Amino acid sequence: MKKNKSLLLSTPYILWMLVFTLIPLGVVGYYALTDPDTGAFTLGNLKDIGLFLPVLGTSVGYALVSALICLILGYPVAYFIAHRGEITQKILYMLVMLPMCMSFLLRTLAWVGLLETNGIINNLLGYLHIGPVNMIGTPGAVILGMVYNYLPYMILPLYSIIVKIDHRLVEAAEDLGCNSVKVFTKVVLPLSMPGILSGITMVFVPAVSTFYISQKLGGTDTLLIGDVIERQFKSAGNPNLGAALSLVLMLLVFVCTGIMNRFGSDEEGGVVV
Repeated sequence: MKKNKSLLLSTPYILWMLVFTLIPLGVVGYYALTDPDTGAFTLGNLKDIGLFLPVLGTSVGYALVSALICLILGYPVAYFIAHRGEITQKILYMLVMLPMCMSFLLRTLAWVGLLETNGIINNLLGYLHIGPVNMIGTPGAVILGMVYNYLPYMILPLYSIIVKIDHRLVEAAEDLGCNSVKVFTKVVLPLSMPGILSGITMVFVPAVSTFYISQKLGGTDTLLIGDVIERQFKSAGNPNLGAALSLVLMLLVFVCTGIMNRFGSDEEGGVVV
C-alpha cells in the first residue's frame, strides 16, 4: 500500500524527468551518433570534436577562474551573513538573491553599458582624467560577467553550511589555545568544505557552458564552447556536430560533479586536529 502511494506521488516527477530530461537527452544522443546526410550510425561527429579541444580548454579555464574568484569573494560574504542576527541574516540573504530575480540577459546587458568605451565607468574615469580604458571585448570582461552572474550560486551554499556549524566547536578550539587563524583553518574551513565544493560546482557548471556572456562582453577572439555549439545549430547548419559537442560537454560536467561530490562526502564532518 505504501509503495503504491509513493509511486502515485512520484508520478508527476517521473513524467517531468521523462519529458524534459530523458527524451531531450535521447534526441541529443541520436543526433550526435548519426550522419547528417544519411541518418546512419557514425562516430564521425565525435571525431570532429578534436578540432574544438582548444576552445573547450579555454572554456574550462574561464570557468575555473570564475569559480575561484567567486569563492574568494563569496566566502567572506557568506561568513559575514552567517554570523549576523536572525533578522539581519534574512535581509542580507534576500539581497543576495535579489539580482537573480532579474533576467540573466538584462544583467549581462547592464554590464555592456557599464564597460563600453562611452559607458558609465569610462565616463567617470574621464572626469578623473584617467580614461578611457578598454574594458569591453576582453577576457577580463567575460570573467567579470561570469563572476557577477554566478556569485550568488557560491554564496548561498556556503551560507547554508557555515550557519549550521556548531559554535561550541569554535569555543572548544579557543579554550584549547587556538588563535583566530587556527580556529578558522582547523575548524571552520574543514566543516565548510562541503559548501565550498557545492559552490564551485554550481558556478563551474553554468560558466563552462555559457555563450551569451562571451558574445556580449567578449571580443571576436573570445570563443567559448557554448558559442561553438550555438553556431552549429544556428548558422553552421550542422546540428549533429553541435549535439556531439553538447554530449561531450555534458559528460564533462557529470565527471566534474561526480568528483566534487566524492570529495564532498569525504570532507563532511572533517575537523582537522
